[in-house]
Amino acid sequence: MHSRTTTNKSDNSREGQIGIGTLIIFIAMVLVAAVAAAVLVQTSGFLQQEAQATGKEATKEVSSNIMIQKIEGIRSKNSATDMSATIDLFKLTLGLNAASEPVDLKEVIVSITDGFRTNNLVYAGNVNSLSPRADFQGNMSGFDMDPMENLERLLTENSTIGNTEINITYVNAQRYFTVKKIRDEDNSFSQSSPVMTTGDFVVIYVSTASQTSVNQGYTSLYSINTTSSLQSSGLNLIPRATVNLVLTPEAGASANADFILPSTYGSNEMIQLYP
Repeated sequence: MHSRTTTNKSDNSREGQIGIGTLIIFIAMVLVAAVAAAVLVQTSGFLQQEAQATGKEATKEVSSNIMIQKIEGIRSKNSATDMSATIDLFKLTLGLNAASEPVDLKEVIVSITDGFRTNNLVYAGNVNSLSPRADFQGNMSGFDMDPMENLERLLTENSTIGNTEINITYVNAQRYFTVKKIRDEDNSFSQSSPVMTTGDFVVIYVSTASQTSVNQGYTSLYSINTTSSLQSSGLNLIPRATVNLVLTPEAGASANADFILPSTYGSNEMIQLYP
C-alpha cells in the first residue's frame, strides 16, 4: 500500500511538470507572436509611408504642370509699313494645370529650334546655370526688378560674367529669357523669385531676332527702342519655318509646342502662332 501511494505522488509530480512546461511554451509562443505582429505592423506602416511618398514623387515626375496658353510672334519695325521679314520675339503666355505643384521659372529651361539652330535658354535672373565658376554670378548683366527693363536688355545687350582673371561674354538673346506676370493673386511671383502657383498667368519673352533684322537696323521691337542695338538670336524665323519649343521644369513633364509659321506675315506686327 505504501509503495502504491508513493507511485501516485510521483505521477502527479510529472504531470505538474509537463503542465508547467506546456504553459511556458505557450507563453513563449504568445510573446513571439506578439513581437512578430508588432514588427509586421511597424513594417507595414513604414512601407505604406514609403509607397505614398514614392507615389507622390512619381506623379510629380510624370505630371505636366506647365500649360502653354498661347504663343505670339512679334516683328521688328521702323513703321507700320516697314517691318521685318522674320519673327523677332516670342511672347509665351503660361499657366498651370489644376492641382499642379508650384513651378519655379528660375529652374526652367526653354529650348527653341528653327530646324537649323537650337537655343537653350535660362531665366535671366538665374545666378547659377551660366556661371563659369562657383564664386561667379551667371545672371544677365544689369538684371532688374522691372520686367520691361529686363526685356530691353534681353533684346539689345550682352552679358560679361567673371572678373579680370577670367570672363565670358554671352549674347543675351542667345542665352536668356525674361518673364512678366499677368495674374498673381497670392503674390508668389516676382522678378527675383518667379514662382508660379495654380491660378497664376505669366508671359515669357524669348528673343528670336534674326541676323537679317539686325543688319536692317530696325528701330523698335515690341515698343523697345532697338536702334543700332538689336542683338541676333541666331534663329531665322522666316515664313513656313518649322518651330519646336520645349519648356523643361525642375520636376514634372516638359511642355511642348510644335508648329509651322504662316506662309506670309502680311502687314501684321503681332501674329498668333500657337495654338
